[in-house]
Amino acid sequence: MNLQAGDKIAIVSTARKVSLEEMQPAITVLQSWGLEVILGETIGAEFHQFAGSDALRRSDLQRFLDDASVKAILCARGGYGTARILDDLDFTEFARNPKWVIGFSDVTALHAHLYKLGFESLHAIMPILFPREGSEAAIESLRKILFGEAISYEVPAHTFNRLGKAEGELVGGNLSILHTIIGTRSDFDYDGKILFLEDLDEYLYHLDRMLVHLDRCGKLQNLAGLIIGHMSDMKDNLIPFGQNAYEIIREHTSKYNFPVCFDFPVGHEAHNLALVCGRKARLEVGKDGSWLEYLAKN
Repeated sequence: MNLQAGDKIAIVSTARKVSLEEMQPAITVLQSWGLEVILGETIGAEFHQFAGSDALRRSDLQRFLDDASVKAILCARGGYGTARILDDLDFTEFARNPKWVIGFSDVTALHAHLYKLGFESLHAIMPILFPREGSEAAIESLRKILFGEAISYEVPAHTFNRLGKAEGELVGGNLSILHTIIGTRSDFDYDGKILFLEDLDEYLYHLDRMLVHLDRCGKLQNLAGLIIGHMSDMKDNLIPFGQNAYEIIREHTSKYNFPVCFDFPVGHEAHNLALVCGRKARLEVGKDGSWLEYLAKN
């Protein structure tokens, strides 16, 4: 699915509304890579907080899933709404001509759905965030993966890390979204996987409740490895929960033996490195830092 100069990349919004002006910085960057940018009808559309009605967002995404001349689909932003349109999408033509589907946050639902169907996708920065200060590395990591360049990541050690090595398919994304799709047709088997998690704007007790649920569903016990990204803008109640986000996660994973890497640069901060969902990877968590690299392409 590697891109080359002259290829078409579509921008659609599967969730919250966006304006053409908000997309322009990303369009300029994508064009500088030699790509032809095509905008969906959802860019500039409005239906309350959404980028058009469910029917419009679904048909817009379906159009580009079906169009073999479009080599990648870039979701404009997150927010809320992607899960509302998943069950009526048809992936028949997409299966004949797979392409990158790119985004994060609310787009986690789409990544999970694609993984369940057997396709890789790309958890990466979205156009709404291209102008954000400090996003240069995130944008460059997206470019490298889109154009098939080799990429691996090294991150500093963290006090909470659990050392070890793991190999498995890389899966995950936004914890709140993964939590809400359990039991749906987008849910998938976590056993033997390297799971990565991030979240934004959640109460600490919500985070605890979601992790309890994942654990009770058997999602954590047979992981190969765990990567914890940004837990941004967490909230607390008047009576404090008593632990921060990383402490909560450490508690719920302490009974298992798989390696855990904390503070990986993925999530709702500017330094949001691109990750290939569904691709086999190797994670090494050592005393001097952590390393993530891909082993094979599907």
